[in-house]
Amino acid sequence: MSDSDSNSRGDQFSLDQYIGMQVKKARLQEGLKITDVARISKISQGMISKIENAQVSSSLDTLSRLCSAIGLPMSKLFNDFERPDGKAHFTKSGEGLEVVRRGTEKGHTYQLLSYQRGGKRRMEPFLISLDDLSEVFPTFSHPGEEFIYLLEGKVDYRHGNHIYRMEAGDSLTFEAEIPHGPERLLEGPIRLLSVMVYGDE
Repeated sequence: MSDSDSNSRGDQFSLDQYIGMQVKKARLQEGLKITDVARISKISQGMISKIENAQVSSSLDTLSRLCSAIGLPMSKLFNDFERPDGKAHFTKSGEGLEVVRRGTEKGHTYQLLSYQRGGKRRMEPFLISLDDLSEVFPTFSHPGEEFIYLLEGKVDYRHGNHIYRMEAGDSLTFEAEIPHGPERLLEGPIRLLSVMVYGDE
């Protein structure tokens, strides 16, 4: 993350510090000197300098005139203050955690794209590669729901007593406790995205 990105995060600064940085940043982006802003806003140079350096808490009226002078809408001034950091798990292509499931001994690869240590699992996304067209596949059954999206290839996919012929771009969502899995690989290689979603229980 760049310095400018980290400096825009209000959770690291007091409100006065955050306002000062945003005002100074907007003023410099407009190519304005403090003397220019003082002339336009009718606010003293000393006050503007103190606001930018978080040495004073300014009134809303002062802030409104200051923002108007530097072309910064008041609504935008507070946009990023106390914005949550957010948490995300980023996995580069080919760097998913390779796992072994029943029936994956030969020509099958399961890459777990997101995982957590401890706690209760709510969701597991897999990138599944199936290369051996002659292989007989077991069926799977597990709690929750599953969503699969076929990225490449052609496959007959079984869910319970139903068989769905899937081609690239097709998807299927189903209750995962009902036995399911590839019935027959028609055109390989097969690459599919599987997202398993677990309930709260």
